Amino acid sequence: MTELLIAPDALQSHCSMILQHHGLPVADADVVSTSLVDANLRGVDSHGVSRMPIYIERLRRGLVTPNPQIRIISDRGASLLVDGDNGMGAVVTTKALELAHERLGQYGSVSVGIRNSSHYGSGAYYAEQAAARGAASFLYSNAPSTMAPWGGVDPYLGTNPYTFGVPAGKHAPIILDMATSVVARGKIILAADAGKEIPEGWAIDSEGRPTTNARGALDGSVLPFGGPKGYGIALMIDIMAGVLTGAGFGPRIGDLYRDFEKPQNVGAFLQLTNVSTFLPMEEFRARMACMIDEIKSARRAAGVEEIFLPGEIERRKAEQRRERGIPLPEETVDNLNSLGIPAPDSVLTGSAIN
Repeated sequence: MTELLIAPDALQSHCSMILQHHGLPVADADVVSTSLVDANLRGVDSHGVSRMPIYIERLRRGLVTPNPQIRIISDRGASLLVDGDNGMGAVVTTKALELAHERLGQYGSVSVGIRNSSHYGSGAYYAEQAAARGAASFLYSNAPSTMAPWGGVDPYLGTNPYTFGVPAGKHAPIILDMATSVVARGKIILAADAGKEIPEGWAIDSEGRPTTNARGALDGSVLPFGGPKGYGIALMIDIMAGVLTGAGFGPRIGDLYRDFEKPQNVGAFLQLTNVSTFLPMEEFRARMACMIDEIKSARRAAGVEEIFLPGEIERRKAEQRRERGIPLPEETVDNLNSLGIPAPDSVLTGSAIN
């Protein structure tokens, strides 16, 4: 399969212009496009610009508000409940993050519940921003029903991703960003689109049988990581992000790709903690550096060349792709070019790789 290496800035600019063409204000279009390209940079291509066609389709159908009136509907100082007015998930979540940052100096720790939102992409995008401002973060979201309760057959819970992030002084922030399923459903979608099989243990079909057929998996259920442990975490995330916030939960969340009758009403929950509330920043940084240095220098198992910290592999991938370009399948580039805005020369002339 031929791929094109695309300059990240050119890709972000192109996606932003497409989103503006479909009604998003410039600042919001930049937020969404930057979050998508950030996922591609980190190698999480399932959450990158391949999502643009479905984002645009939902905008066209009026299922997403292009210029949402995001508002606080409950304010207890250190606890906020935000209504996203069915806006783009990245726009709503960025606003919630900013509201939390504004209050950290006064309260030290702030929680924000979110309702009436949509798919917010990769959680690492928000955790990196929080860490850059000296905050530890915990962010989680519910998602459309694609995962059966442990021991069940029919999907009820979503893959319900969660993200932890902490600043780390002289080292890059530690960012743990993962779904509660064995694999993000987006990777199964990519495999199905490419006509590829998936590994055993990723999913079951509609009858509850293990399957390696990507299409069969999409009709069935993804499996939680760690069996009942992943199921339990996914359930608690749905309670906190969905039940508690007044957002959709379980099958009440609109499917991004298949439900074109209503907005998604995705819920999310964000917690920020100002590190200096507990320790002077310099002391925290020194303790983090000590921990990281000890882990990186720990005795390694046979055949292991290096011990990695959460987010470290993705950060190295991002450095590489910033320098060399982001590899995109020709099909993805063609899909972008079909969304109403011609690609600039900097995108069209991306170098081909096989």
